[in-house]
Amino acid sequence: MDAHVADLRLAELRERLRGLGSVAVAFSGGADSAFLLAAAVRTLGPANVLALTTDSASLPAAERDAARAFAADLMVRHELVPSDEMAREGYRANNGDRCRFCKTELMAVLAPVARAAGLAYLATGTNADDARAGFRPGIAAAAEAGAVTPLLDAGLTKAQVRAISRTWGLRTWDKPAAACLSSRVAFGIAITPTRLARVERAETALRAALLRDGIPVRNLRVRDLGRYARIEVDAALTTAVAAHDPALAAVREAGFERAEVDPLGYREGAMNELLPDPEPYR
Repeated sequence: MDAHVADLRLAELRERLRGLGSVAVAFSGGADSAFLLAAAVRTLGPANVLALTTDSASLPAAERDAARAFAADLMVRHELVPSDEMAREGYRANNGDRCRFCKTELMAVLAPVARAAGLAYLATGTNADDARAGFRPGIAAAAEAGAVTPLLDAGLTKAQVRAISRTWGLRTWDKPAAACLSSRVAFGIAITPTRLARVERAETALRAALLRDGIPVRNLRVRDLGRYARIEVDAALTTAVAAHDPALAAVREAGFERAEVDPLGYREGAMNELLPDPEPYR
């Protein structure tokens, strides 16, 4: 039954893509936008599809390289488009609505590129689960700016995206979630290039230290809480990581005074838990 539902939703996705005719995909390199890009290429042909990746301080270098390689595998046009969300005061302030300013910037820089390429629509990889996830000001901002959401409209969930991606042989089928670097910074602490670079250094060093000593972490975040860092890893590994002195030292050496492991483990939207009331930011 689950496979049948997924097949029906995939057919709906293809029908919606055919209705668009041509599309530019806001391509972060994550599982959802990668799947949407692959589906668009399969449905419309590479000549009618363009992958657009914003290039800024909030995008880890590894994600940029992975996005480029994935688009090359599909033989679809791919452009890195400079973006400057840091120029937006609301983004730098890093209150609960930061993602709204980010998506507004994304649409502002990508939409003209899509139009110049002669493509009718700009699509994001928002899926059906995202729409039920509660506080997501960025999704609202993209919708207000005219982005289309084929995965959401077809009812495709994250699990279905991953399952079909696996069937298609996409390298992103089991890729862990990889939100922008700014999502690691506690609300109320100003976003700066220096702070984002520190987070990226810490995560890279932490992952390397764990891999070196055989701790098979999948999901990993270093949350910037100001002078100290909070490490999130898969829940089953929190005790092992907390007792792993080289891992904690790697995070401190990246520029934090101290590091601690969150006993609850990794979870999406952990920073939203620190908001007293997200309602004013919707």
